[in-house]
Amino acid sequence: MTYVVTEPCIKCKYMDCVEVCPVDCFYEGENMLVIHPDECIDCGVCEPECPAEAIVPDTDGEVESWVKLNREYAEKWPNITRKGEPPADADDFRDVEGKFEKYFSAEPAKNS
Repeated sequence: MTYVVTEPCIKCKYMDCVEVCPVDCFYEGENMLVIHPDECIDCGVCEPECPAEAIVPDTDGEVESWVKLNREYAEKWPNITRKGEPPADADDFRDVEGKFEKYFSAEPAKNS
């Protein structure tokens, strides 16, 4: 089992999860984070820290596509080990539906 970051993170990217991760397995994209599934030790401390409730175990329903997305972008994006500033409008996007189709960016974080 591993934990994965899902759609609610897009355009929110609060990063509270990064501070508690004991193995630094988060990677930062332009508008979301991902977890490298091979580095995650399944401790689960990140899950309750996410204000957007975007982190779920890979056994939670239909998350297979998110496991693949997390793996793919963890290989491309820079590792993040410290909490940064979330987007100024993060709270505005917290409960928005369909964010992947509208807002997902494959670009790495610009300030990492």
